[in-house]
Amino acid sequence: MESVVTMHACKRYVLLVFLFSFVRNISTSVTHYSIPEEMKEGSVVANLATDLNLDVKTLNQRKMRLDIIANKKYLDVNKETGELYVVEKIDRENICNTKSSASCYLKLEVILENPLRIFNIEVEILDMNDNAPQFRRDAIHLDLSEATPKGERFSLSNAVDPDVGTNSVKTYHLSESEHFNIEVQTGRDGSQFAELILIKTLDREQQAVHNLILTAVDGGSPARSGTASVIVHVLDTNDNAPTFDKLNYTLKIMENVPIGSLVIHLNATDLDEGSNSDVTYSYSLYTSEKTQETFNLNPSTGEITVKGMLNYEDFKIYDMEIIATDKGASALSGQCTIKILVEDMNDNHPEISIKSFQSPVNENIELDTVIAVVSVSDKDSGDNGVVDLRIPDNMPFKLRESSDNYYELVVSQPLDREKVPEYDITFTVTDRGSPPLSDNETMTLELLDVNDNVPQFPQSFYNIRVMENNAPGALLSSLTAFDPDLHENQYLVYFILEKEIANTSMSMLFSINPENGNLYALKTFDYEIEKEFLFHIEARDSGSPPLSSNVTVHIIIVDQNDNAPVIVSPWRAHGSVVEEKIPRSTDKGSLVSKVIALDTDSVHNSRITYQFLQVTDATLFSLDQYNGEIRTMRMFSYRDPRHQRMVVIAKDNGEPALSATVTIKLSTVETAVKAYSDMTEVPLEYDIFSDLNLYLVIGLGSVSFLLLITILVTIVLKCQKPKPSKAAPPCRNSVISERNSTIADSTLVSNDAYWYSLFLAETRKGKMVVRQPVPKNSRYIVSSLPRGTVLTGTSDSAASTLQVRVQSTRVFIFIMYKYLLILYFTF
Repeated sequence: MESVVTMHACKRYVLLVFLFSFVRNISTSVTHYSIPEEMKEGSVVANLATDLNLDVKTLNQRKMRLDIIANKKYLDVNKETGELYVVEKIDRENICNTKSSASCYLKLEVILENPLRIFNIEVEILDMNDNAPQFRRDAIHLDLSEATPKGERFSLSNAVDPDVGTNSVKTYHLSESEHFNIEVQTGRDGSQFAELILIKTLDREQQAVHNLILTAVDGGSPARSGTASVIVHVLDTNDNAPTFDKLNYTLKIMENVPIGSLVIHLNATDLDEGSNSDVTYSYSLYTSEKTQETFNLNPSTGEITVKGMLNYEDFKIYDMEIIATDKGASALSGQCTIKILVEDMNDNHPEISIKSFQSPVNENIELDTVIAVVSVSDKDSGDNGVVDLRIPDNMPFKLRESSDNYYELVVSQPLDREKVPEYDITFTVTDRGSPPLSDNETMTLELLDVNDNVPQFPQSFYNIRVMENNAPGALLSSLTAFDPDLHENQYLVYFILEKEIANTSMSMLFSINPENGNLYALKTFDYEIEKEFLFHIEARDSGSPPLSSNVTVHIIIVDQNDNAPVIVSPWRAHGSVVEEKIPRSTDKGSLVSKVIALDTDSVHNSRITYQFLQVTDATLFSLDQYNGEIRTMRMFSYRDPRHQRMVVIAKDNGEPALSATVTIKLSTVETAVKAYSDMTEVPLEYDIFSDLNLYLVIGLGSVSFLLLITILVTIVLKCQKPKPSKAAPPCRNSVISERNSTIADSTLVSNDAYWYSLFLAETRKGKMVVRQPVPKNSRYIVSSLPRGTVLTGTSDSAASTLQVRVQSTRVFIFIMYKYLLILYFTF
């Protein structure tokens, strides 16, 4: 312990010796300087070398330095010039942050070595007004009761200014206000503060918040200032009673409004706030119990709603008094009166009563017949009790008022069950209230059918095509009619209206199913005998009386190629060869012969073409495939044989095609032979009065006359009924022929159309035509004999007779036409 004390004593002694030797070189005088704060960097404060009597040249050698005690290095010394200058801006408020002393100093030490010397320097920092006053809070809140008396004072927080002296806060200012003012007070430390003084009583209901601006101003030049908001909240006191929008309310409400419907929403307002403004509603003692039972008052919201049913006829006016009371400590209240007028409304629907309704009725019921009697009523009064009755406009009925609120439903237009089988008649009754009420009743009127519609065929005319050679009993067509009536009035029966054709009834040719109208053929038809039938079919219903209609049926027999061509020129006997003679000097293109074939089928199937089947020399003769003319292609030469044989085939246009052939043996002679082909070689004269022209005129006139007579005879024969053939006495009609003709067994084979016409004429008379040669002459006698003398009996049926007549007439007309063409080209 003692050694420790001794060591401390030794250390203290050495320190004192050192301090004593150091203090000898320190200058005891202090050099003072004054500078303003906020000087710019580099600004010169003073020349220390001059002020301290130092040699500028020795400053670097003596290692001159500047120490600032307890502060940053705001200042420094230029060793070249010895000047003290500002290194960093100086803020007096940072260096001297207390306002206890008005002076603020920076203490410096200048130290030089060789020899060591220390100089004390004090730099006073002078204050500048570089800070504005500031309040500790930007907003100052005060809560004052509206009952605060006038003259009451309230302290406000003061503003702070870091500057000192005259640069600190000097005074306060308050924004303009009719309720407040300020008074500036000085504190014990000399600081200035303001007090807020109430110069006029407050009313929260007029102005609940007062916004003021407090401004603090310092004494600097120029003066600086700072502001703060002073917000005065006025606290409420219960000094206002609740008040209604009106003192008296008159309301109208319709009867039978739904329970819970809002009548009125009362709104009593209290200018106070908080519990002082909370209002409750209640009935006063003057409100009747009936009113309180009918209407409900919500004590919190002031809503009055319907609580019970309203009926204009029971109670028309309700009076009530409502009190509104606030919840303040000393409660205040207000009141109003309400008168509710109940208005009558159209709350009763009109009613319909069907007194009489007739259904079903016949569709042919007469106009203006009463169908129904209806009565209407409405329990309301006035316009609400006036009713109108109507039915849809698109119906064949109308309403007719019979008495007060009684109506009759009558037929206004003809009824047709086939168009509308039943009517849903809706009676609609509507009153004249606002809005109108209505009711309806629907009745169904059924119509009974009467037989008022005739059967209808889809077509008025039927063309039915039937292929010939049909099978008996074949279905031809279904002719179905439609009758829109019902039950027995629509059951149809079909008939064929009787009509005879050539003593043959239609019912023998055709049959129709009476139930479904299917038409059948009863026989096989032949196009060459019967080409068409025209008759009527009747459809009759089963009503009473029955109605019927008929339709025209046209049966068209369609031809089949069932007939082969028949060669009528040149004539030849069965199996015989036709022989012809021709001069060897015949020129090229001369007509040698003409083959004519007939086909009794229809036009399409009867189109005939001609071809060589065999020919001795194909280079000598040509055959026109359409008219059958055989002509020379060149003149005969001495090498050509005297006899030429040609087989010509005539083929029709059917499918499959049918044909017939003829063999022609042609002989060439040196002498002129008068032949049919020579007529084409007669030189023509251009004199119109030549013999050839005269013959042509006479020939054409004769043929025309014969054609006219033939047509007339044909018409007469078709109009006459066939008569039983009678045996005729043998007779002979003869004619001299200069042609090489052969007639046997009533079969015509010739190249002369004249003989064919003779054959047809004699055959119609029941005779046959024969040929006899004239002795020592080239002429022949063609005679006609009774057919009964050499032929067997023919069929006596009317249909066969009719067929022969029609066929013969058709063939004869065709031959006359061909002969006319031959005459024309010959002459």
